Amino acid sequence: MDLATPPPAVEPGFARFTVLTVNTHKGFGAFNRRFVLHELREAVRSVGADLVFLQEVMGSHELHRARIGGWPATPHYEFMADEIWSSHAYGRNAVYPHGHHGNAVLSKFPIARHVNHDASVGKSEKRGLLHCVLSLPQSERPLHAVCVHLGLDESHRRAQVLQLCRLVNDGIPPDEPVVVAGDFNDWRCRVDGALEGCAGLQEVFRLATGRPAKTFPARWPVLRLDRIYVRGLQLLRPLVLGRRPWSHLSDHAPLAAELALPVGQAVVRRAA
Repeated sequence: MDLATPPPAVEPGFARFTVLTVNTHKGFGAFNRRFVLHELREAVRSVGADLVFLQEVMGSHELHRARIGGWPATPHYEFMADEIWSSHAYGRNAVYPHGHHGNAVLSKFPIARHVNHDASVGKSEKRGLLHCVLSLPQSERPLHAVCVHLGLDESHRRAQVLQLCRLVNDGIPPDEPVVVAGDFNDWRCRVDGALEGCAGLQEVFRLATGRPAKTFPARWPVLRLDRIYVRGLQLLRPLVLGRRPWSHLSDHAPLAAELALPVGQAVVRRAA
């Protein structure tokens, strides 16, 4: 379903919210030829998401700041959040002589606390799991948001999935809702079964269509690398975003979904 389709009704006892995940490619287009962060910010804002998961987002880069016109004075996640998402968190993963990048969560709900868990395997790829705990005025229970960027090597991903399962099982009470989203680099589609089996997480596009969405490369998606997983939430619908303007704003296409959060004493119902 796309944004033009009327949204489904929300059951009594649930509150609707929208999530979006996108690999920002450090603010550059798919082939690193053009700085597109300003256009990317407008595209992200056009979705109207309450919760945004960002991967490969720049925290700092002094050389780019000096050489590239339009480079913001603030970290990229703050630049994107400005005036829309009142709360944000950043997890620094990769550090190099001129700066650093990592994962970020932008939220219209207050982020009560956050922890960035180092998920690196070896020294070649620095990865992280950014865990945010959100305080929601409509709910007695917090919402947990975990922004993920897994490794390119399959053996690294297996270890990182086990770490993610431990985080969800040991760090999040079973009655508190969870959204896990990001770039899983899972081109063989092996992560879904592992996460459902070890942590009860279900991927929203697989729930709705039988398989994850194609997201890479953004101009003509073939591989199913990006995901949105939920536990303890009702899926209202996945959102299919148009190819434009996204196809020239990153090497990954974004994913979005409308979810419903149980409030009060409501009982969670999983999508069929």
